[in-house]
Amino acid sequence: MNILITGGCGFVGSNLCLYLKDKIKNSKIYSLDNLFRKGSRLNLSRLKSYKITNYNIDIKDYKKINKLRKFDLIIDCCAEPAISMSKKDPDRLLNTNLIGTFNLLKKCVKDEAKIIFLSTSRVYSINALRNLFKNNNFKSKIKIKYKIKENFQTTSPKSLYGFTKLASEELIKEFNYSNDIEYIINRFGVISGPWQFGKQDQGYVSLWVNSFLKKKKLSYIGFNGYGNQVRDIIHIDDVCDIICKQIYNFAKTKNQIFNIGGGIKNSLSLKNLTKICKDITKSDVKFTKIKNTSIYDVPYYVTDNSKIKKFYNWQPKKNVRSIVKDIYVWMTENKKLINKYF
Repeated sequence: MNILITGGCGFVGSNLCLYLKDKIKNSKIYSLDNLFRKGSRLNLSRLKSYKITNYNIDIKDYKKINKLRKFDLIIDCCAEPAISMSKKDPDRLLNTNLIGTFNLLKKCVKDEAKIIFLSTSRVYSINALRNLFKNNNFKSKIKIKYKIKENFQTTSPKSLYGFTKLASEELIKEFNYSNDIEYIINRFGVISGPWQFGKQDQGYVSLWVNSFLKKKKLSYIGFNGYGNQVRDIIHIDDVCDIICKQIYNFAKTKNQIFNIGGGIKNSLSLKNLTKICKDITKSDVKFTKIKNTSIYDVPYYVTDNSKIKKFYNWQPKKNVRSIVKDIYVWMTENKKLINKYF
C-alpha cells in the first residue's frame, strides 16, 4: 500500500508518518509538505532518518500533485490551524484548507484512492457552544457534563478556519457521491504531545509546559480572565493508534464521520492545567487576566467518543497528566534542538 500524508512535516503528520511506517506492514509512506512552517525542517530530518520521502509541494498546486506517483490512500493532515489566520491571511487559509482538499480529491479520483480527512471540533457553532453556558460569568468552576456528538450544530459562525474544514467535509461527501471515493472523516479537538514546540499556534498545552519551563508569563484570556474554560485533550500516540486501526479496517468505518478526543476523563480547565504544570515542572509563572473574549473563542468543548468506541471498542489510553509529563520530558531532553529551530 502506498500512503501519502499531507502536512507530513507538521506535528500530527510527522508523528503519523513514523507511526504508520512502523505499524503498516508492506506499505510505503510518503509526505507532502511545503516546509512553510517553523519546525517543519526539523521534522523533515526525522522523516529522512526513517527513509520517508517528502514532496516539497504547496498543496494548492494541483499540477504538481497530479504528477506524483499513484497512491492507495491519502491522509489529509495539511491545514492552517490558527484561528487568527481567519483575519490575518484568509487567502492562505482558503487555499490550504479547502482548495488543498479539493486537489487531493481529484488525485483520489485519478488514483482510485481512499481518503482519511483530519477535521476539527471547530466545525461546530460558536453560538451553540456558548449557549450551553448562557448568562454564566465563568467566575466559578464549570461543571464538566456536556459531551459533543457528531450531530451537534454546525451553523455559522464558527470561524473561517472551521468553515473551510466543514466545507472540505462536504466536498469529500460530494466526491463520494459522484466518484465513489471512500472516506473517513475524523473531527479532533485538542491534540498534544512530544514534538510540539510550545508555540501558540500549535496548541495551548505545549505552550503552558514551555512557559513553565522557561518561567515566561502566561495569561488567562477571555471569559472574564478566570481561566475556567474547559477542553479535552488527546495524546498524539492515541491519534496515531486510532487512525492505524481505521486503515486496517477501512471497510468497517468507510464513509463515516467520527468525533475523536480525550473525552470527559481527559478534560480540564486552564486553571487545572496550571496546577498540573506546576506539579510536574516544579516551577511557577506569573499570570495576568485578560477579560475580553475573542469573537472566535468558546468556553467549553468536550468530545463524545461513543461512536468511535462503538465501532472499535476504542478509548484514549493516555490521561492529561501523562500528556503533560511526556511533553515536559521531551522538551527538557531536547532544549538544544528546539532552540536551534526557534
